[in-house]
Amino acid sequence: MSKTVYVGMSADLVHPGHLNIIKKAAELGDVTIGLLTDQAIASYKRVPFMTFEQRLQVIENIKGVTRVVPQTTLDYVPNLEQYKPDYVVHGDDWQQGVQKNVRQSVIDCLAQWDGKLVEVPYTQGISSSALHKAMKEIGTTPQIRLKSLKRLLSAKPLLRFLDLHNALSGLIIENTRVETANGAQEFDGMWGSSLTDSTAKGKPDIEAVDVSSRMNTLNEVLEVTTKPIIYDGDTGGKTEHFVFTVKTLERLGVSAVIIEDKTGLKKNSLFGTDVAQTQDSIEGFSAKIKAGKLAQATDDFMIIARIESLILGQGIDHALERAKAFLDAGADGIMIHSREKTPNEIFEFCDRYADFENKKTLVVVPSSYNSVYESELAAKGVNIVIYANQLLRSAYPAMVNTATSILEHGRSAEVDSSMMPIKQILELIPGGK
Repeated sequence: MSKTVYVGMSADLVHPGHLNIIKKAAELGDVTIGLLTDQAIASYKRVPFMTFEQRLQVIENIKGVTRVVPQTTLDYVPNLEQYKPDYVVHGDDWQQGVQKNVRQSVIDCLAQWDGKLVEVPYTQGISSSALHKAMKEIGTTPQIRLKSLKRLLSAKPLLRFLDLHNALSGLIIENTRVETANGAQEFDGMWGSSLTDSTAKGKPDIEAVDVSSRMNTLNEVLEVTTKPIIYDGDTGGKTEHFVFTVKTLERLGVSAVIIEDKTGLKKNSLFGTDVAQTQDSIEGFSAKIKAGKLAQATDDFMIIARIESLILGQGIDHALERAKAFLDAGADGIMIHSREKTPNEIFEFCDRYADFENKKTLVVVPSSYNSVYESELAAKGVNIVIYANQLLRSAYPAMVNTATSILEHGRSAEVDSSMMPIKQILELIPGGK
């Protein structure tokens, strides 16, 4: 009877290193590829470029592969206990780093039936990281970017978005990555904030920057990044105008728009009841949502309804009534906003929202209640957390400090230590090196 061999793979960008492992595995017996799902891959690195179905089609047609099965976790053990292979074959590059513990669990599991781990030397001259970097430099298409938000939502329990106000801020969001005890962490996408866009242009946050100007900012960001963008649509304007905004955003490859249930001249929500702010009627805002959904050309674009009830002191019941109505009108999600210093009322909303039969994507923006951890929000059923203005707010004081120091000292040497080296900023820009 032929021996059985198990090989776990992401197989996003298949290269000679993958083929070498499959060849070695086939020499030992019948090869089962455990193809990691998007969810499994997203638990330790970026969601793959290709969908699971696309990767499956590639791997099924590689010589030496007997069958392909999904591996739904980074942990091999569930599949190993199901298939009980004689061998597991893997590259020797997992002896350190985030997969070190995974490797040990494979060894311990195989010992139950005297199975063996066979490690293939790393293929020199081939780097998946380098290939992924090259793919990012090539860029993406509007269609791929448009679909990416829904792919991420299905793959990860919580997504984090950060504010952009120009292409440089987009590049920071695109490339910032840190290694933690829980693996690599990065931002999943960008928040096209009206506040930061208008502020960067020296204008008040009252929808003073027209849609055409905001689309120009988006185009600059789209040219140099690949991650999904959620666009801050303010009130959405007149329903007839919102229809065209939806069409434009979808055509550009923006993944979603968030519109708030207010009318009249826009006032920033964090002013609360200190300034006159008027909520739209449920019927009026629902009609705007329906019109926007009818204007879409694909099922990938999302319209998310932002509810201002807590901002305006109307209470949880008022917010939940609106959430239910807006979901029934076709909204793809709800953003609930609060200006309280603690997340208590947000948590209460989340707990009651969880009982909705028709609940969809839930978005929060912890600007005022910023002591809350992402893990706490995820536990309450939040799907997307938006850091709505932190990049711009941190950039301004840094620039003021630099300008002040130059004036005080008559030279720039004193601020060198607080500035990014010119070489580093040139390397951040695609093609600048």
